[in-house]
Amino acid sequence: MNMSVIWPLVVFLVIIFLVGVYASRHVQSSSSFIQEYFLGSRELGGFILAMTMAATYGSASSFLSGPGAAYNYGLSWVLLAMSQVATGYFVLMILGKKFAIMARKYQAVTLVDFLFARYKNEFVVVLAALSIIIFLFSAMAAQWIGGARLVESLTGLSYTTALIIFASSVLVYVVIGGFRAVAITDMVQGLVMVAGTVVLFIAALKAGGGMENIMRTLGAENPNLLSPYGNDRSLTPLYLSSFWILVGIGVVGLPQVAVRAMSYKNAKAMHRALIIGTVVVGVIMLGMHLIGVMARAIIPGVTVGDKVMPELAMTIMPDWLAGIVLAAPMAAIMSTVDSLLLLVSSAVVKDLYLHFINKKAEEKQVKKLSFIVTAVIGVIVFVVALQPPDLIIWLNLFSFGGLEAVFIWPVVLGLYWQRANGAGAASAMIMGMISYILLSTFYPNAFGMHTVVLPILLSLITFVAVSLFSGRSKWKQA
Repeated sequence: MNMSVIWPLVVFLVIIFLVGVYASRHVQSSSSFIQEYFLGSRELGGFILAMTMAATYGSASSFLSGPGAAYNYGLSWVLLAMSQVATGYFVLMILGKKFAIMARKYQAVTLVDFLFARYKNEFVVVLAALSIIIFLFSAMAAQWIGGARLVESLTGLSYTTALIIFASSVLVYVVIGGFRAVAITDMVQGLVMVAGTVVLFIAALKAGGGMENIMRTLGAENPNLLSPYGNDRSLTPLYLSSFWILVGIGVVGLPQVAVRAMSYKNAKAMHRALIIGTVVVGVIMLGMHLIGVMARAIIPGVTVGDKVMPELAMTIMPDWLAGIVLAAPMAAIMSTVDSLLLLVSSAVVKDLYLHFINKKAEEKQVKKLSFIVTAVIGVIVFVVALQPPDLIIWLNLFSFGGLEAVFIWPVVLGLYWQRANGAGAASAMIMGMISYILLSTFYPNAFGMHTVVLPILLSLITFVAVSLFSGRSKWKQA
Protein backbone atom coordinates (compact mmCIF):
# COMPACT_ATOMS: atom_id res chain seq x y z
CA MET A 1 0.00 0.00 0.00
CA ASN A 2 1.33 3.43 -0.95
CA MET A 3 0.20 5.66 1.91
CA SER A 4 1.31 8.85 0.13
CA VAL A 5 -1.38 8.17 -2.46
CA ILE A 6 -3.99 6.94 -0.01
CA TRP A 7 -3.90 9.73 2.59
CA PRO A 8 -5.43 12.44 0.33
CA LEU A 9 -8.32 10.07 -0.42
CA VAL A 10 -8.80 9.33 3.27
CA VAL A 11 -8.99 13.07 4.02
CA PHE A 12 -11.48 13.51 1.17
CA LEU A 13 -13.71 10.72 2.51
CA VAL A 14 -13.62 12.21 6.03
CA ILE A 15 -14.77 15.59 4.65
CA ILE A 16 -17.63 13.89 2.79
CA PHE A 17 -18.65 12.05 5.95
CA LEU A 18 -18.73 15.32 7.94
CA VAL A 19 -20.98 16.86 5.27
CA GLY A 20 -23.36 13.93 5.76
CA VAL A 21 -23.42 14.54 9.52
CA TYR A 22 -24.11 18.26 8.93
CA ALA A 23 -26.95 17.51 6.51
CA SER A 24 -28.47 14.95 8.89
CA ARG A 25 -29.25 17.82 11.29
CA HIS A 26 -31.53 19.36 8.65
CA VAL A 27 -33.19 15.99 8.14
CA GLN A 28 -33.89 15.65 11.85
CA SER A 29 -35.12 19.24 12.32
CA SER A 30 -37.09 19.71 9.08
CA SER A 31 -40.85 20.19 9.31
CA SER A 32 -41.28 17.89 6.28
CA PHE A 33 -39.04 14.85 6.20
CA ILE A 34 -40.05 13.86 2.65
CA GLN A 35 -39.38 17.33 1.19
CA GLU A 36 -36.02 17.59 2.99
CA TYR A 37 -34.72 14.02 2.58
CA PHE A 38 -35.59 13.63 -1.12
CA LEU A 39 -35.45 17.25 -2.38
CA GLY A 40 -33.43 19.35 0.11
CA SER A 41 -36.53 21.51 0.80
CA ARG A 42 -36.09 23.10 -2.69
CA GLU A 43 -33.35 25.44 -1.48
CA LEU A 44 -30.54 24.95 -4.02
CA GLY A 45 -28.76 28.12 -5.12
CA GLY A 46 -27.31 28.63 -8.61
CA PHE A 47 -23.76 27.48 -7.87
CA ILE A 48 -24.79 24.36 -5.96
CA LEU A 49 -27.42 23.54 -8.62
CA ALA A 50 -24.80 23.79 -11.38
CA MET A 51 -22.28 21.68 -9.49
CA THR A 52 -24.77 19.00 -8.43
CA MET A 53 -26.03 18.65 -12.03
CA ALA A 54 -22.47 18.46 -13.38
CA ALA A 55 -21.31 16.12 -10.63
CA THR A 56 -24.34 13.85 -10.94
CA TYR A 57 -23.90 13.61 -14.70
CA GLY A 58 -20.10 13.33 -14.54
CA SER A 59 -19.69 9.78 -13.28
CA ALA A 60 -17.38 6.78 -13.39
CA SER A 61 -17.94 6.83 -17.15
CA SER A 62 -16.62 10.38 -17.42
CA PHE A 63 -13.50 9.86 -15.29
CA LEU A 64 -12.63 6.18 -15.72
CA SER A 65 -14.49 4.33 -18.44
CA GLY A 66 -14.93 7.25 -20.88
CA PRO A 67 -11.19 8.03 -20.93
CA GLY A 68 -10.64 4.26 -21.15
CA ALA A 69 -12.80 4.17 -24.28
CA ALA A 70 -10.89 7.20 -25.64
CA TYR A 71 -7.66 5.28 -24.95
CA ASN A 72 -8.96 2.49 -27.21
CA TYR A 73 -10.77 4.48 -29.93
CA GLY A 74 -8.67 7.66 -30.14
CA LEU A 75 -9.77 11.23 -30.85
CA SER A 76 -13.12 10.10 -32.26
CA TRP A 77 -14.28 9.35 -28.72
CA VAL A 78 -13.41 12.91 -27.67
CA LEU A 79 -15.63 14.22 -30.47
CA LEU A 80 -18.40 11.88 -29.36
CA ALA A 81 -18.05 12.83 -25.69
CA MET A 82 -18.25 16.59 -26.33
CA SER A 83 -21.96 16.28 -27.14
CA GLN A 84 -22.41 16.13 -23.37
CA VAL A 85 -21.39 19.76 -22.89
CA ALA A 86 -24.90 21.00 -23.66
CA THR A 87 -26.70 18.61 -21.31
CA GLY A 88 -27.27 21.04 -18.46
CA TYR A 89 -28.34 23.70 -20.93
CA PHE A 90 -30.91 21.40 -22.56
CA VAL A 91 -32.30 20.23 -19.23
CA LEU A 92 -32.73 23.67 -17.67
CA MET A 93 -33.96 25.37 -20.85
CA ILE A 94 -36.51 22.69 -21.76
CA LEU A 95 -37.67 21.91 -18.23
CA GLY A 96 -36.46 24.93 -16.27
CA LYS A 97 -39.10 27.32 -14.98
CA LYS A 98 -42.16 25.51 -16.27
CA PHE A 99 -41.20 22.20 -14.69
CA ALA A 100 -40.31 23.84 -11.37
CA ILE A 101 -43.56 25.83 -11.29
CA MET A 102 -45.65 22.73 -11.98
CA ALA A 103 -43.69 20.67 -9.44
CA ARG A 104 -44.29 23.29 -6.74
CA LYS A 105 -47.95 23.58 -7.66
CA TYR A 106 -48.42 19.82 -7.24
CA GLN A 107 -46.01 19.59 -4.29
CA ALA A 108 -44.14 17.00 -6.37
CA VAL A 109 -41.06 15.60 -4.64
CA THR A 110 -40.11 13.15 -7.39
CA LEU A 111 -40.45 12.98 -11.14
CA VAL A 112 -43.09 10.28 -10.66
CA ASP A 113 -45.10 12.69 -8.46
CA PHE A 114 -45.15 15.14 -11.36
CA LEU A 115 -46.21 12.47 -13.86
CA PHE A 116 -49.09 11.34 -11.66
CA ALA A 117 -50.28 14.91 -11.05
CA ARG A 118 -50.11 15.61 -14.79
CA TYR A 119 -51.72 12.43 -16.11
CA LYS A 120 -53.85 11.14 -13.16
CA ASN A 121 -52.97 7.60 -14.19
CA GLU A 122 -51.91 4.94 -11.67
CA PHE A 123 -50.36 2.79 -14.39
CA VAL A 124 -47.99 5.64 -15.29
CA VAL A 125 -46.81 5.70 -11.67
CA VAL A 126 -46.10 1.97 -11.62
CA LEU A 127 -44.31 2.05 -14.97
CA ALA A 128 -42.22 5.07 -13.99
CA ALA A 129 -41.18 3.69 -10.60
CA LEU A 130 -40.32 0.26 -12.02
CA SER A 131 -38.33 1.82 -14.88
CA ILE A 132 -36.29 3.86 -12.42
CA ILE A 133 -35.59 0.81 -10.27
CA ILE A 134 -34.71 -1.48 -13.22
CA PHE A 135 -32.49 0.85 -15.24
CA LEU A 136 -30.84 2.69 -12.37
CA PHE A 137 -29.68 -0.57 -10.84
CA SER A 138 -27.52 -0.93 -13.94
CA ALA A 139 -26.18 2.61 -13.55
CA MET A 140 -25.51 2.18 -9.82
CA ALA A 141 -23.70 -1.09 -10.41
CA ALA A 142 -21.44 0.75 -12.88
CA GLN A 143 -20.57 3.37 -10.26
CA TRP A 144 -19.98 0.79 -7.52
CA ILE A 145 -17.62 -1.10 -9.86
CA GLY A 146 -15.80 2.10 -10.85
CA GLY A 147 -15.27 3.11 -7.23
CA ALA A 148 -14.02 -0.35 -6.30
CA ARG A 149 -11.60 -0.47 -9.23
CA LEU A 150 -10.20 2.92 -8.26
CA VAL A 151 -9.64 1.86 -4.65
CA GLU A 152 -8.20 -1.46 -5.92
CA SER A 153 -5.72 0.35 -8.19
CA LEU A 154 -4.55 2.69 -5.44
CA THR A 155 -4.30 0.31 -2.51
CA GLY A 156 -3.47 -3.06 -4.02
CA LEU A 157 -6.35 -4.58 -2.08
CA SER A 158 -8.57 -7.24 -3.67
CA TYR A 159 -11.52 -6.05 -5.76
CA THR A 160 -14.05 -7.35 -3.21
CA THR A 161 -12.35 -5.58 -0.27
CA ALA A 162 -12.15 -2.36 -2.30
CA LEU A 163 -15.85 -2.67 -3.14
CA ILE A 164 -16.73 -3.04 0.56
CA ILE A 165 -14.73 0.11 1.46
CA PHE A 166 -16.29 2.19 -1.32
CA ALA A 167 -19.87 1.04 -0.77
CA SER A 168 -19.66 1.63 3.00
CA SER A 169 -18.34 5.16 2.50
CA VAL A 170 -21.20 6.16 0.19
CA LEU A 171 -23.98 4.48 2.16
CA VAL A 172 -23.12 6.22 5.41
CA TYR A 173 -23.52 9.82 4.26
CA VAL A 174 -26.45 9.20 1.87
CA VAL A 175 -28.50 7.25 4.41
CA ILE A 176 -28.09 9.82 7.19
CA GLY A 177 -28.06 13.05 5.15
CA GLY A 178 -30.45 12.61 2.22
CA PHE A 179 -30.66 15.05 -0.71
CA ARG A 180 -29.01 17.97 1.10
CA ALA A 181 -25.95 15.84 1.86
CA VAL A 182 -25.90 14.73 -1.77
CA ALA A 183 -26.14 18.31 -3.10
CA ILE A 184 -23.48 19.77 -0.79
CA THR A 185 -21.08 16.89 -1.36
CA ASP A 186 -21.73 17.24 -5.09
CA MET A 187 -20.54 20.85 -4.86
CA VAL A 188 -17.33 19.78 -3.11
CA GLN A 189 -16.88 16.87 -5.50
CA GLY A 190 -17.53 19.05 -8.55
CA LEU A 191 -14.74 21.42 -7.54
CA VAL A 192 -12.41 18.47 -6.98
CA MET A 193 -13.36 17.08 -10.40
CA VAL A 194 -12.51 20.31 -12.22
CA ALA A 195 -9.22 20.80 -10.34
CA GLY A 196 -8.21 17.16 -10.87
CA THR A 197 -8.95 17.38 -14.60
CA VAL A 198 -6.81 20.51 -15.08
CA VAL A 199 -3.85 19.20 -13.05
CA LEU A 200 -3.84 15.78 -14.72
CA PHE A 201 -4.09 17.33 -18.19
CA ILE A 202 -1.07 19.55 -17.55
CA ALA A 203 0.91 16.63 -16.12
CA ALA A 204 0.01 14.38 -19.10
CA LEU A 205 0.96 17.10 -21.57
CA LYS A 206 4.36 17.45 -19.90
CA ALA A 207 4.92 13.68 -19.61
CA GLY A 208 4.11 13.15 -23.30
CA GLY A 209 6.49 15.86 -24.50
CA GLY A 210 3.76 18.20 -25.70
CA MET A 211 0.61 17.67 -27.75
CA GLU A 212 2.43 17.57 -31.11
CA ASN A 213 4.72 14.77 -29.96
CA ILE A 214 1.81 12.81 -28.46
CA MET A 215 -0.22 13.03 -31.67
CA ARG A 216 2.81 12.02 -33.73
CA THR A 217 3.29 8.93 -31.55
CA LEU A 218 -0.37 7.95 -31.90
CA GLY A 219 -0.31 8.50 -35.66
CA ALA A 220 2.73 6.25 -35.99
CA GLU A 221 0.95 3.50 -34.06
CA ASN A 222 -2.37 3.75 -35.94
CA PRO A 223 -3.44 6.74 -38.09
CA ASN A 224 -7.09 5.90 -37.36
CA LEU A 225 -6.54 6.98 -33.74
CA LEU A 226 -6.44 10.55 -35.06
CA SER A 227 -9.49 10.16 -37.31
CA PRO A 228 -13.14 10.89 -36.41
CA TYR A 229 -14.04 7.25 -37.06
CA GLY A 230 -12.17 5.36 -34.33
CA ASN A 231 -9.18 3.03 -34.27
CA ASP A 232 -11.04 0.44 -36.36
CA ARG A 233 -13.19 2.98 -38.27
CA SER A 234 -16.33 1.55 -36.64
CA LEU A 235 -17.66 4.93 -35.47
CA THR A 236 -19.53 6.10 -38.55
CA PRO A 237 -20.87 9.67 -38.94
CA LEU A 238 -24.42 8.35 -38.49
CA TYR A 239 -23.51 6.61 -35.23
CA LEU A 240 -21.63 9.65 -33.92
CA SER A 241 -24.51 12.01 -34.68
CA SER A 242 -27.07 9.63 -33.16
CA PHE A 243 -24.97 9.43 -30.01
CA TRP A 244 -25.77 13.11 -29.47
CA ILE A 245 -29.36 12.04 -28.77
CA LEU A 246 -28.21 9.67 -26.03
CA VAL A 247 -25.87 12.02 -24.17
CA GLY A 248 -27.18 15.38 -25.39
CA ILE A 249 -30.85 16.13 -26.00
CA GLY A 250 -32.08 12.87 -24.49
CA VAL A 251 -30.66 13.70 -21.06
CA VAL A 252 -33.87 15.67 -20.48
CA GLY A 253 -35.48 12.28 -19.88
CA LEU A 254 -33.08 11.17 -17.12
CA PRO A 255 -34.89 11.25 -13.74
CA GLN A 256 -31.65 11.85 -11.79
CA VAL A 257 -31.03 15.01 -13.83
CA ALA A 258 -34.65 16.15 -14.19
CA VAL A 259 -35.19 16.13 -10.43
CA ARG A 260 -32.52 18.84 -10.14
CA ALA A 261 -34.75 21.08 -12.26
CA MET A 262 -37.38 21.06 -9.50
CA SER A 263 -35.02 21.63 -6.56
CA TYR A 264 -33.60 25.12 -7.15
CA LYS A 265 -34.48 28.22 -5.14
CA ASN A 266 -35.50 30.77 -7.80
CA ALA A 267 -35.11 31.82 -11.46
CA LYS A 268 -31.86 33.66 -10.74
CA ALA A 269 -30.35 30.43 -9.40
CA MET A 270 -31.42 28.58 -12.55
CA HIS A 271 -29.91 31.17 -14.90
CA ARG A 272 -26.61 31.14 -13.01
CA ALA A 273 -26.58 27.34 -13.09
CA LEU A 274 -27.02 27.36 -16.89
CA ILE A 275 -23.73 29.22 -17.39
CA ILE A 276 -21.66 27.59 -14.64
CA GLY A 277 -22.88 24.08 -15.42
CA THR A 278 -22.09 24.33 -19.14
CA VAL A 279 -18.54 25.56 -18.45
CA VAL A 280 -17.87 22.91 -15.79
CA VAL A 281 -19.14 20.02 -17.92
CA GLY A 282 -17.18 21.34 -20.91
CA VAL A 283 -13.90 21.41 -18.96
CA ILE A 284 -14.42 17.93 -17.54
CA MET A 285 -15.57 16.23 -20.73
CA LEU A 286 -12.91 17.71 -23.01
CA GLY A 287 -10.14 17.40 -20.44
CA MET A 288 -10.73 13.83 -19.24
CA HIS A 289 -11.39 12.27 -22.65
CA LEU A 290 -8.43 14.04 -24.25
CA ILE A 291 -6.28 12.78 -21.37
CA GLY A 292 -7.50 9.27 -22.17
CA VAL A 293 -6.22 9.61 -25.74
CA MET A 294 -2.91 11.11 -24.57
CA ALA A 295 -2.45 8.23 -22.12
CA ARG A 296 -2.11 5.77 -25.01
CA ALA A 297 1.12 7.46 -26.07
CA ILE A 298 2.42 7.76 -22.49
CA ILE A 299 1.51 4.33 -21.00
CA PRO A 300 0.82 1.95 -23.90
CA GLY A 301 -0.43 -1.58 -23.30
CA VAL A 302 -3.13 -1.01 -20.64
CA THR A 303 -5.65 -3.83 -21.11
CA VAL A 304 -8.46 -2.81 -18.72
CA GLY A 305 -9.86 0.54 -19.85
CA ASP A 306 -11.22 1.50 -16.42
CA LYS A 307 -7.67 1.44 -15.01
CA VAL A 308 -6.13 3.88 -17.52
CA MET A 309 -6.69 7.00 -15.39
CA PRO A 310 -5.35 5.60 -12.07
CA GLU A 311 -2.30 4.08 -13.80
CA LEU A 312 -1.56 7.30 -15.69
CA ALA A 313 -1.77 9.47 -12.57
CA MET A 314 0.44 7.14 -10.53
CA THR A 315 2.98 6.89 -13.36
CA ILE A 316 3.48 10.57 -14.21
CA MET A 317 2.93 12.28 -10.84
CA PRO A 318 4.48 12.30 -7.37
CA ASP A 319 2.54 9.95 -5.10
CA TRP A 320 0.97 12.67 -2.96
CA LEU A 321 -0.22 14.63 -6.00
CA ALA A 322 -1.57 11.47 -7.64
CA GLY A 323 -3.61 10.86 -4.49
CA ILE A 324 -5.10 14.37 -4.68
CA VAL A 325 -5.82 14.13 -8.41
CA LEU A 326 -7.40 10.68 -8.07
CA ALA A 327 -9.85 12.16 -5.59
CA ALA A 328 -11.48 13.58 -8.77
CA PRO A 329 -12.71 10.26 -10.18
CA MET A 330 -13.63 9.20 -6.67
CA ALA A 331 -15.67 12.41 -6.38
CA ALA A 332 -17.29 11.80 -9.77
CA ILE A 333 -18.29 8.28 -8.84
CA MET A 334 -19.59 9.15 -5.38
CA SER A 335 -21.51 12.18 -6.62
CA THR A 336 -23.36 10.06 -9.18
CA VAL A 337 -23.99 6.99 -7.08
CA ASP A 338 -25.39 8.98 -4.16
CA SER A 339 -27.94 10.64 -6.44
CA LEU A 340 -28.95 7.36 -8.05
CA LEU A 341 -29.24 5.64 -4.68
CA LEU A 342 -31.53 8.36 -3.37
CA LEU A 343 -33.61 8.32 -6.56
CA VAL A 344 -34.24 4.56 -6.42
CA SER A 345 -35.03 4.86 -2.71
CA SER A 346 -37.58 7.59 -3.42
CA ALA A 347 -39.16 5.41 -6.15
CA VAL A 348 -39.67 2.61 -3.62
CA VAL A 349 -40.73 4.71 -0.61
CA LYS A 350 -42.50 7.72 -2.09
CA ASP A 351 -43.79 6.43 -5.42
CA LEU A 352 -44.77 2.87 -4.52
CA TYR A 353 -45.14 2.49 -0.74
CA LEU A 354 -46.77 5.84 0.09
CA HIS A 355 -48.76 5.96 -3.14
CA PHE A 356 -50.21 2.43 -3.16
CA ILE A 357 -49.60 0.69 0.17
CA ASN A 358 -49.86 3.17 3.04
CA LYS A 359 -50.91 6.68 2.08
CA LYS A 360 -51.37 7.72 5.73
CA ALA A 361 -48.04 6.51 7.05
CA GLU A 362 -46.68 8.57 9.96
CA GLU A 363 -43.54 10.62 9.34
CA LYS A 364 -41.58 8.59 11.89
CA GLN A 365 -42.45 5.42 10.00
CA VAL A 366 -41.56 6.99 6.63
CA LYS A 367 -38.23 8.18 8.01
CA LYS A 368 -37.30 4.73 9.29
CA LEU A 369 -38.39 3.06 6.06
CA SER A 370 -36.39 5.54 3.93
CA PHE A 371 -33.20 4.79 5.84
CA ILE A 372 -33.76 1.03 5.62
CA VAL A 373 -34.68 1.00 1.91
CA THR A 374 -31.68 3.16 0.97
CA ALA A 375 -29.33 0.83 2.87
CA VAL A 376 -30.90 -2.36 1.45
CA ILE A 377 -30.69 -1.06 -2.14
CA GLY A 378 -27.02 -0.26 -1.58
CA VAL A 379 -26.37 -3.79 -0.36
CA ILE A 380 -28.19 -5.34 -3.35
CA VAL A 381 -26.17 -3.25 -5.80
CA PHE A 382 -23.01 -4.30 -3.94
CA VAL A 383 -23.87 -7.96 -4.58
CA VAL A 384 -24.54 -7.25 -8.28
CA ALA A 385 -21.19 -5.43 -8.57
CA LEU A 386 -19.21 -8.44 -7.35
CA GLN A 387 -18.96 -9.69 -10.97
CA PRO A 388 -17.79 -6.65 -12.98
CA PRO A 389 -17.44 -6.33 -16.79
CA ASP A 390 -14.18 -5.02 -18.31
CA LEU A 391 -15.57 -1.62 -19.28
CA ILE A 392 -18.39 -0.16 -17.20
CA ILE A 393 -19.31 2.55 -19.71
CA TRP A 394 -21.62 0.10 -21.49
CA LEU A 395 -23.59 -0.52 -18.28
CA ASN A 396 -23.97 3.22 -17.80
CA LEU A 397 -25.03 3.92 -21.38
CA PHE A 398 -27.54 1.05 -21.31
CA SER A 399 -29.14 2.68 -18.26
CA PHE A 400 -29.14 6.12 -19.91
CA GLY A 401 -30.84 4.86 -23.05
CA GLY A 402 -33.51 2.90 -21.18
CA LEU A 403 -34.48 5.84 -18.97
CA GLU A 404 -34.57 8.26 -21.89
CA ALA A 405 -36.73 5.94 -24.00
CA VAL A 406 -39.22 5.67 -21.13
CA PHE A 407 -39.34 9.24 -19.77
CA ILE A 408 -38.46 11.83 -22.39
CA TRP A 409 -41.88 12.21 -24.03
CA PRO A 410 -44.08 11.88 -20.92
CA VAL A 411 -42.02 14.70 -19.40
CA VAL A 412 -41.59 17.02 -22.40
CA LEU A 413 -45.01 16.56 -23.99
CA GLY A 414 -46.59 16.59 -20.53
CA LEU A 415 -45.28 20.13 -20.12
CA TYR A 416 -45.90 21.50 -23.60
CA TRP A 417 -48.79 19.59 -25.20
CA GLN A 418 -52.27 20.03 -23.72
CA ARG A 419 -53.71 16.97 -25.50
CA ALA A 420 -51.15 14.62 -23.94
CA ASN A 421 -53.01 12.20 -21.66
CA GLY A 422 -52.43 9.23 -19.36
CA ALA A 423 -53.17 6.58 -21.99
CA GLY A 424 -50.67 8.16 -24.37
CA ALA A 425 -48.01 8.49 -21.67
CA ALA A 426 -48.41 4.89 -20.45
CA SER A 427 -48.36 3.51 -24.01
CA ALA A 428 -45.26 5.52 -24.87
CA MET A 429 -43.47 4.32 -21.72
CA ILE A 430 -44.25 0.68 -22.50
CA MET A 431 -43.19 1.07 -26.13
CA GLY A 432 -39.97 2.86 -25.14
CA MET A 433 -38.99 0.27 -22.53
CA ILE A 434 -39.82 -2.88 -24.52
CA SER A 435 -38.38 -1.67 -27.82
CA TYR A 436 -35.16 -0.51 -26.14
CA ILE A 437 -34.61 -3.81 -24.31
CA LEU A 438 -35.42 -5.89 -27.43
CA LEU A 439 -33.23 -3.81 -29.74
CA SER A 440 -30.35 -3.77 -27.23
CA THR A 441 -30.58 -7.56 -27.02
CA PHE A 442 -31.24 -8.60 -30.61
CA TYR A 443 -30.41 -5.69 -32.91
CA PRO A 444 -28.09 -3.15 -31.23
CA ASN A 445 -27.15 -0.01 -33.16
CA ALA A 446 -29.89 -0.62 -35.73
CA PHE A 447 -29.25 0.94 -39.17
CA GLY A 448 -25.89 2.21 -37.92
CA MET A 449 -27.45 4.46 -35.25
CA HIS A 450 -27.18 4.17 -31.50
CA THR A 451 -29.80 1.81 -30.08
CA VAL A 452 -31.65 4.60 -28.25
CA VAL A 453 -32.77 6.43 -31.42
CA LEU A 454 -35.47 4.03 -32.67
CA PRO A 455 -37.11 3.48 -29.23
CA ILE A 456 -37.35 7.25 -28.71
CA LEU A 457 -38.91 7.67 -32.16
CA LEU A 458 -41.33 4.76 -31.64
CA SER A 459 -42.24 6.12 -28.20
CA LEU A 460 -43.07 9.54 -29.70
CA ILE A 461 -45.26 8.07 -32.46
CA THR A 462 -47.08 5.88 -29.94
CA PHE A 463 -47.61 8.79 -27.53
CA VAL A 464 -49.10 11.10 -30.15
CA ALA A 465 -51.28 8.43 -31.79
CA VAL A 466 -52.76 7.05 -28.55
CA SER A 467 -53.33 10.53 -27.09
CA LEU A 468 -55.17 11.68 -30.20
CA PHE A 469 -57.34 8.57 -30.47
CA SER A 470 -58.13 8.16 -26.77
CA GLY A 471 -59.66 11.58 -26.17
CA ARG A 472 -58.73 15.09 -25.08
CA SER A 473 -56.80 15.62 -21.87
CA LYS A 474 -58.52 17.63 -19.15
CA TRP A 475 -55.25 19.18 -18.05
CA LYS A 476 -54.85 22.97 -18.29
CA GLN A 477 -51.45 24.62 -18.53
CA ALA A 478 -50.31 26.67 -15.57
